[in-house]
Amino acid sequence: MAVEKARIGFIGLGIMGTAMTLRLLEQGWPVTVWNLEPERVPPLVAAGAVSAPSPAAVAAASDIVILCVLHTEAVRSCVFGAQGVAEEAAAGKILIDHSTIAPEATRAMAQQLQGETGMHWVDAPVSGGPLQSRAGTLTVMAGGEAADIASIRPLMADLASNFTHIGPSGAGQTAKMINQLIVGSGYVVLAEALTLAEAAGINAQALPQCLAGGHADSSLLKQLYPQMQARAFEPPRSYARQLLKDLKAVKAYAHALQLSLPMLEAATRRYTDYVEQGNGMKDTASIVNSYRSSPESAA
Repeated sequence: MAVEKARIGFIGLGIMGTAMTLRLLEQGWPVTVWNLEPERVPPLVAAGAVSAPSPAAVAAASDIVILCVLHTEAVRSCVFGAQGVAEEAAAGKILIDHSTIAPEATRAMAQQLQGETGMHWVDAPVSGGPLQSRAGTLTVMAGGEAADIASIRPLMADLASNFTHIGPSGAGQTAKMINQLIVGSGYVVLAEALTLAEAAGINAQALPQCLAGGHADSSLLKQLYPQMQARAFEPPRSYARQLLKDLKAVKAYAHALQLSLPMLEAATRRYTDYVEQGNGMKDTASIVNSYRSSPESAA
């Protein structure tokens, strides 16, 4: 199947899904969309997308169906539920799941979809926020069959600057778990670094430049730390509840492998406490607010 400018379906128009859909429309891909909350659809229709009444209708109108939804059960519902993708799936079509879900669930659903309908599944979770989505510079880690990976590369070229086939079905989700382990722990470490810098009275704003080129340098230090330092959390770029969901999934996966990962446990506890205090829909980086405010930050 020729994939270049194939018909694309996009299910899940949250912060990331909306940004990715706009990017695809700008790059000339025809996109049919559906979202559980219908109020998110009209702005994308205004940008050139076509609205569909159900995931099944999206699949009927598309060669490649992309999912970017909240969790495993949302994926299962969109694919196998009433008026789900599976009702209009067919051999030759491909489902790309950008959601972050459990590897074992991915493998089971991919096998079920292919066995029942002939439609293939690529698990392709992403790293990067809405700004990277709009710029087409996401990092995408993919699991699936080599032929399917090859067939979607033209599409991924417009969404990602780093698209890696890391292994068979479920491997992309495993790589994303590792990514979230690093990111979740990193958010907490940076929040503590900023808290320490402000309490010590040094020029906290200058810290990323001060540490540039050293072992502490990273994209998180360059991009996330300034956001934390400025307390620039509106509108949210991502939600604390979403990272907590991911950290809990990594924790469960590590326990299934009989691994003890203390850094992961600490980060999960910190986000659990923060979300349980009513901060689930706040920006993920606002975790810094769970630490003692310094005189500088309170001024």
